[in-house]
Amino acid sequence: MSGKRALIYREKLKSLREVLFANMVMAAELPAPTGKEDRLTDFLCHRFTEGGLDNISLDESGNAAGVMSGQSMQRNILVAAHTDKVWNETDDHTVSVDAGSMSGRGIADNSLGVAVLATLPLALELLGVSLKSNLILLGTTSSFGRGNLHGIRFFLDNTERAIDAALCVEGMQLGRLSFECLGMARGKITIEIPDGADPGMTGVIDVLSRVGAELVKIGEEAGDLSQLLVGSIEAVSGYNVPPVQGCLRFEIRSSDEARVSDLEKHIIDLVTRFDSPSALSAQVEMLAHRHPGGLDSSHRLVVEARSVLEVLGIGVRETPSISELAPLLGHQIPALTLGVTRGEHRHLQNESIELDPVFDGLAQIVAMIEFMDSNELSFDE
Repeated sequence: MSGKRALIYREKLKSLREVLFANMVMAAELPAPTGKEDRLTDFLCHRFTEGGLDNISLDESGNAAGVMSGQSMQRNILVAAHTDKVWNETDDHTVSVDAGSMSGRGIADNSLGVAVLATLPLALELLGVSLKSNLILLGTTSSFGRGNLHGIRFFLDNTERAIDAALCVEGMQLGRLSFECLGMARGKITIEIPDGADPGMTGVIDVLSRVGAELVKIGEEAGDLSQLLVGSIEAVSGYNVPPVQGCLRFEIRSSDEARVSDLEKHIIDLVTRFDSPSALSAQVEMLAHRHPGGLDSSHRLVVEARSVLEVLGIGVRETPSISELAPLLGHQIPALTLGVTRGEHRHLQNESIELDPVFDGLAQIVAMIEFMDSNELSFDE
């Protein structure tokens, strides 16, 4: 039934095109680096006020929340989207709008998700959807990097409302269905040549290259169920000055938590071998961890999400998550992460999204909210 309604909703929601797209542009053009999301969370609070939500607030972590009170008010459904972006405040956040697409820094990750939160009250009113449960809309902070999902963790640890089911909204990709989380460890390796030591012709570049090659080898030996990703290598200097400091960022992912721990220890041992206080400082800083776990693939929430996507003609792409979904599942809350539209060039300055599929994405979210409202769900089914 939810899937059939989603087809009807998709067409009706197109009347919100101007409002939704305006919210997308405004959310995208507000800088929101991790820890400095206040302009974007203020924007969300204003939209929640216009949408007639109750209990609009900014908590101590900066999360923006608003509640659409339900008829019975006995249960609580959470819809969350992270507000922080990977870009600095000084980066150009201008959005370019073409006939069928938008592009700009952070438009997909996660300005579109924020815009969906801002537009949901209008969407539910337009469709005549009246919920029995309270609907909590939450823009979370401090998701990326050192933020380590602090916003959603703080909310879950401090909210007085028991959350019965939840959706996490990501701008891309449409068809994404995440219901389990991988174990993860994220870290930064810093290499520094101390004052007075000879940097040679290449400074830290040679050492970073050797460390990177060793990490690639470790990753190749990790097995099919584990990944070791090298995200970036940085060593900045002038044309004629060998760099004396640099860093490498990495991430370990596995469905086996013990394997994550083993790989982390292996990397720490590797870096220790490069460390020599008189000639070279090599240090590892671990920034974030996730525990594996999730819903069973036969869980009613997962089955219904597949059904809605299939009715809408959207190919289902089941993929594990390491984002806001992890703390929700850790709190034994039935939860999913869904994507809103198709896009490309994630985390590049020309990040872009397709506009027409946005209404498929919004329709699936409304349909899943209705399903969660009509069914009492448990984590283990």
